Amino acid sequence: MLVGVLVTFLVVILVLYLINMLPMDGRAKQIVRVIVIIIGIVSLLKYLAVF
Repeated sequence: MLVGVLVTFLVVILVLYLINMLPMDGRAKQIVRVIVIIIGIVSLLKYLAVF
């Protein structure tokens, strides 16, 4: 369980980093960041057996 949570956290951090490297508009980056964070939170909740 702990490994799954750690891997999910690291993947979310990596994706957020890669989003910052993309040449996109600031508003679009913000929307994509929010979507990635929400997906990460739902995934973490899944590992913690909330869903």
